[in-house]
Amino acid sequence: MTTTLPDQAAADRLGATLVAERLAACAQVVGPVSSTYWWEGRVERSSEWYCHLKTTLARLPQLQQRVRELHPYQLPELVALPVIDGDQGYLRWIAESVGGAPTPDGEPSEPGRAVR
Repeated sequence: MTTTLPDQAAADRLGATLVAERLAACAQVVGPVSSTYWWEGRVERSSEWYCHLKTTLARLPQLQQRVRELHPYQLPELVALPVIDGDQGYLRWIAESVGGAPTPDGEPSEPGRAVR
């Protein structure tokens, strides 16, 4: 799933929270990007930061709800795209990563560690 945020700090905070809560296995922050869009009857422009969140279809509703709760925008982008194929080990890692309980201190226990 992807969402955009107004600055890198907000995107980093959102990604770290969602990974710590095990709603996303990984959050990748990219930006800035230049956005042009319709809002309240006029064309707007702004710089934004993408936050790409890796999760499973089963966890997607909880992820979307939590993003709505944490997001600073009135109407955040919540776009989910299907994965049509991928390395089975990587996809298993995503599923295992979002299947557990949050860590006690709210931080990922071993970021980037490969699943065996």
